[in-house]
Amino acid sequence: MKVKANGIDINYEIEGNGPWLTMSHSLACNLHMWDPQMPVLAKKFKVLRYDTRGHGQSSAPAGEYTLDQLADDVKGLLDALKIKQTHWAGLSMGGMIGQAFALKYPGVFQSMVLADTTSRRPPDAAKMWGERIQNAQQKGMDALVEGTLGRWFTEPYRMSHKDVMARIGNDIRNTPVAGFVGCGHAISRVDYLDRLKDIKCPALVMVGEHDHGTPPEAARAIHQSLKGSELKIIPSAAHLSNIEQTQVFNDAMMGFLNRVGR
Repeated sequence: MKVKANGIDINYEIEGNGPWLTMSHSLACNLHMWDPQMPVLAKKFKVLRYDTRGHGQSSAPAGEYTLDQLADDVKGLLDALKIKQTHWAGLSMGGMIGQAFALKYPGVFQSMVLADTTSRRPPDAAKMWGERIQNAQQKGMDALVEGTLGRWFTEPYRMSHKDVMARIGNDIRNTPVAGFVGCGHAISRVDYLDRLKDIKCPALVMVGEHDHGTPPEAARAIHQSLKGSELKIIPSAAHLSNIEQTQVFNDAMMGFLNRVGR
């Protein structure tokens, strides 16, 4: 299903019954990144998943995007669906969008799960993202597949789950270059660490122990800045910890959501 919001078409799916839970995916993925969580979550929540601007079946306008703009997309989607309050789960870019939204629209999120994400760009962010963006523009998304999978999953998991690598590889390959470029610019400028103290809702911060892109130290920094938050480091997982260690991820997420109530 699609709604027009904030100047673009946003593709979304709703499944389950209960309190609202909105889920936001990583760069170069789409709403199906969360498929491993759905059997558990849809039993207790009305889950809203959507394709971020530039991804999946949502519009992919050319130009640089901002995290503020991506948060406004979420607000437009929630308003169109008449959702006044929701729990939030975001991984990587989805976690950054969640931070941007919580700071801009306080009171909407009842809780936040921030997985494998960061709140402050590393010193080399502009150079690193500049190279990836140039690669995508000059060679297409296919050139980024192998390197991205290498960062997203541990080697033992990649070797033993070729079917998952093929599926996620296709998601990367099929991400519009304009969407990757636009969101790459947004991600490269993330800078919320000093403002996280203003976010008041309960939060769970999770990260794969082998995540090199948004490493455990980034998760610890978020945890320390979000008063009363919980921290879970997931063993034997890299960046897409929700896929690599589905059971551990789901147990931690459901445990947290059960604790923070409805």
